[in-house]
Amino acid sequence: MTAVRRAALLLLTAFLVLGTVGQAQAVGYRYWSFWERADGSWTYATEGPSTARPSDGDVQGFRFAVSEDSADATRPRGTADFGSICAKTPAREGQKRVALVIDFGTATDAPSGETPPAARTACARVSSDATTAEALATVAKPLRYDTNALLCAISGYPEKGCGEQMSKEQKEPRETATPDNNGPSLGLWAGVGAVVLLGAAAVWRARNRA
Repeated sequence: MTAVRRAALLLLTAFLVLGTVGQAQAVGYRYWSFWERADGSWTYATEGPSTARPSDGDVQGFRFAVSEDSADATRPRGTADFGSICAKTPAREGQKRVALVIDFGTATDAPSGETPPAARTACARVSSDATTAEALATVAKPLRYDTNALLCAISGYPEKGCGEQMSKEQKEPRETATPDNNGPSLGLWAGVGAVVLLGAAAVWRARNRA
């Protein structure tokens, strides 16, 4: 292999490493996701809780976590069904019962300085035309919304923040991350720099020999 070809290979390796670093910086969001349960499984809701109008006997869930998008969103935990959640809430004429699963997530996804409450379930008995947001408000106050009507907090959790962006390193801290977990380690950048310098040196030597 010629010196020029070796230099090209080294430079290509450097660019591939840099590309991998860029992918590691993919952005996610910390937020409450909204789910519907049917046939024993969770499905990401196609509309928000402020417009969804569940029927009597429906099971709906909320999960606080860091996710990139709806395809990556983390489902509520547990297998509770309507019968077990609303067993002690009798039906009433002109009202409906909605079983709610509220999963506050894990310490990994919690904002700095906050501890997620234990996951819980609740049976909301509301008027027949009530939305999911109205049902949630009867069993999990205080709720907090932003100016765009995005649900920010359930039962006061989290205390602040609303759908903020964060890097993958913030979601899943690694030993190779810098102390603030905002980017690749110094060692990684040093390695990339060494590869680039070696490639440049090889190119310089090849040109001098030509």
